[in-house]
Amino acid sequence: MEASGRVVVVTGGGSGIGAALCRAFAAGGARAVVVADVNGDAAAAVGVEVGGDAVSTDVTREADVVELVRRTVDAHGRIDIYCSNAGIAVGGGMEAADEDWQRSWNVHVMAHVYAARAVIPAMVDRGEGCFLGTASAAALLNHIASAPYAATKAATLSVLEWLAITYGPRGVQVAALCPQGVKTPMLAAAGERDFLADGALEPQAVAGAVLEGLRDERFLILPHPEVREYFARKASDYDRWLRGMQRLRDHVLPG
Repeated sequence: MEASGRVVVVTGGGSGIGAALCRAFAAGGARAVVVADVNGDAAAAVGVEVGGDAVSTDVTREADVVELVRRTVDAHGRIDIYCSNAGIAVGGGMEAADEDWQRSWNVHVMAHVYAARAVIPAMVDRGEGCFLGTASAAALLNHIASAPYAATKAATLSVLEWLAITYGPRGVQVAALCPQGVKTPMLAAAGERDFLADGALEPQAVAGAVLEGLRDERFLILPHPEVREYFARKASDYDRWLRGMQRLRDHVLPG
């Protein structure tokens, strides 16, 4: 789907990939860009920059998502492209607090479910629409430094696959954005030990890959092309891939 003339909603639009998406859609000729973020001030700032609307939205609250959709439809008549992009960084393994596991689940899984419930029925009725979910390369390749992140991003991808299987034949384009490291506040918060800082892309490069992927109607949008090769190696020999990941973990996270 081309951006030109479209009504676009971006959650997590106040910073990082989300803000870059808002700028890219606006530059690509979108008729309206709605910037949604839990940080209302950040959403407002990006909204002013791109000439769009700003809505303070907590994507873990279904009522907020429903209100975001209602306000957008009331103002612009429809939603053509919904970017379910909000995410959080939580580290740790099995010792991570239950609250961190639950927060990751709420943001990385239920937020997409709430959004799909709110926007896809109207897309099906029109026979047209696009639903983009921001997953991660971790959804395909795991994340050695964070069990909550790896597990919930894998669930993100599974939700998006289900949506594509179910609604693709009914006119809804579904896409999964799966980048590796991106130079965002979330990556910076991970600290120096985050091995993904090497080769990290600028958010605008990721946004450019998204617009290209949506135009080409690709399900998997991989701004880091090497991820496709890594994923193919995993699929071809799972045990060998696991051994390689074990060596990587020992190298990056000693102890």
